[in-house]
Amino acid sequence: MNLKTQIYKPPFPWFGGKSKVAHLVWERFGDVPNYVEPFFGSGAVMFLRPHEPNTETVNDADCYLANFWRATKENPSEVAKHADNPVNEADLLARHKWLIAQQSNGFSDKMKTDPDFYDVKIAGWWVWGICCWIGDGWCRNESNKLPHLGRGRGINRKLPHLGDQGLGIQDYFESLSVRLRRVRVACGDWTRILGDSVTINHGVTGIFLDPPYSADECDNLYSVNTGDIAKEVRRWAIENGNNPLMRIALCGYDTEHEMPDNWSKVFWKRKGGYEGQAKNDTKAKQDRFRETIWFSPHCLNKKQQSLF
Repeated sequence: MNLKTQIYKPPFPWFGGKSKVAHLVWERFGDVPNYVEPFFGSGAVMFLRPHEPNTETVNDADCYLANFWRATKENPSEVAKHADNPVNEADLLARHKWLIAQQSNGFSDKMKTDPDFYDVKIAGWWVWGICCWIGDGWCRNESNKLPHLGRGRGINRKLPHLGDQGLGIQDYFESLSVRLRRVRVACGDWTRILGDSVTINHGVTGIFLDPPYSADECDNLYSVNTGDIAKEVRRWAIENGNNPLMRIALCGYDTEHEMPDNWSKVFWKRKGGYEGQAKNDTKAKQDRFRETIWFSPHCLNKKQQSLF
């Protein structure tokens, strides 16, 4: 089963997803022999790659998220079995507390020290729960919330919308596994997969940098402490932007990153939805129009564009 024949729909809602601009990223990267994504999230850009994949390495500091992708890659049927559950408030709150407890049971340490470790039950319950949960806080604190009771999101969307081709949940997870078969999934600090051994030693490398928004822009949205990561990522991008073996895309809000003049940029409008539930205020609505991608000098097609 090949995801290239489908319109990719992420299995869970994710703040700041980039499916709308994935095609533009690949126009600028081209069919690079190597692809690296240090902040993987829902993975829309990689999944919507229009070429046959070559070497690909992804990472996320969120252990639940990284575990989901590892487990889906290696054992999609078991993940699907644990994720296939109707929306149920009692289950949601009980699983929320159980998942939080796994942090003190060594789950995070195993994810960060053993690249082959994964847990299908944690993966299935996590993805089911994040699709039921409203706003932020999933697997982060002991707060209680009424589950999402609308049309459903992620894996809880009414079939056949999961894959737009009438896929059941088992087939859908199998299709994700096929695409992930050769993808290396790391869990930890974003810089760990940006050394020469992971990037330019494999040839021309497309590096998609979608760091968490700065804390002063979007506070309390992420399950891990983001600190000044956005600033650190900008610094790394500028330091490496003139390397002819690197094609770098950096995402953020329009005023968040001040980049050199030889970088091109694209403005685009994010869809409404999950971010509105996370921050239901005027600023959230305005931020939809501030999304920007900066492209390094060695990316293809350097014209300035806008997707408004």
